[in-house]
Amino acid sequence: MDYRPLGTTDIKVSSICLGTMTWGEQNTEAEGHEQMDYAVERGINFFDTAEMYAVPPRKETQGSTEQIIGTWFKERKNRDKIILATKVAGRSNFDWLRNDGGYTNHTAAQIEEAVDKSLKRLQTDYIDLYQLHWPDRPINLFGGLGYKHIDGDHTPLEEILDTLGKLVKAGKVRHVGLSNETPWGTMKFLQIAEARGLPRMQSIQNAYNLINRTFELGGSEIAHREKVGLLAYSPLAQGYLTGKYRNGANPEGSRKKLFNRLQRYETPAADRAMESYFKIAEKHGIDPSQMALQYVTQRPFVTSNIIGATTMEQLKTDIDSVDLEMSEELLKEIEAAHLEQPNPCP
Repeated sequence: MDYRPLGTTDIKVSSICLGTMTWGEQNTEAEGHEQMDYAVERGINFFDTAEMYAVPPRKETQGSTEQIIGTWFKERKNRDKIILATKVAGRSNFDWLRNDGGYTNHTAAQIEEAVDKSLKRLQTDYIDLYQLHWPDRPINLFGGLGYKHIDGDHTPLEEILDTLGKLVKAGKVRHVGLSNETPWGTMKFLQIAEARGLPRMQSIQNAYNLINRTFELGGSEIAHREKVGLLAYSPLAQGYLTGKYRNGANPEGSRKKLFNRLQRYETPAADRAMESYFKIAEKHGIDPSQMALQYVTQRPFVTSNIIGATTMEQLKTDIDSVDLEMSEELLKEIEAAHLEQPNPCP
């Protein structure tokens, strides 16, 4: 395991981050604790969660993931050993996250309510990295490709940063970051922070995998030059790049079987693209999951690769990916496959 700077901070995080969103839905508290124990044993010091988790988002399980992490902290008494990231929900029609039953947004009152609730569930008095889960302004997200202007209400970025600045001064949050953000949004937040002496965004958590490399088109140079590294989520395309859904398979217990909400990875060209990567892995005699994961981990603009697992076997396979050697020949074949069918699942 190697460790990389989190933005411009003095924090170093493991190149593999433990994702947690299945805990409280597909995984029990005991299973979540087992995963955290094993991850720490393997050198992972970075956990990522969100106020909205477990997934799929619903009133009955909201906050359960943070609660599971909180009980683990209480039992293990090791809060200071972990770099903890969580998120506040963006603008949505979820009416079960806030006390007043209103829809979510990034107003000061909502962010302050959200962080206090997260701190209580997590049984901690500070969050290392507090992220905006998705933008407050209306934009084309989660499966969209290209810019489409959408009119709608939104909280000014200046106000959002000012609120985050107050949380930092209060000691509730150490650093702040973005998620599901655009290149424009990233640069605008940086510009405002510098001009007004407000907290600097230290990371951006966007989807990035072999069948969705859209982050490279604008985000990668920003990540490198501005030191706002990518925390890559969905590196296995919600399981599709493991091969478990290959040739129309739909295994029992899988997210697709349980929830049928993986349409982002079911575009017309997706099967062709994924099949090319499976054949590359077979040719080189390597696990397709580990190939997909190590490709992401080794990108120069990636700070940490967020893995997620529902079984210990999956978790071990995912973490073992850090030991996979990626030859020049293998990388050239991956690039050729990408050029044949680029970004079928944005």
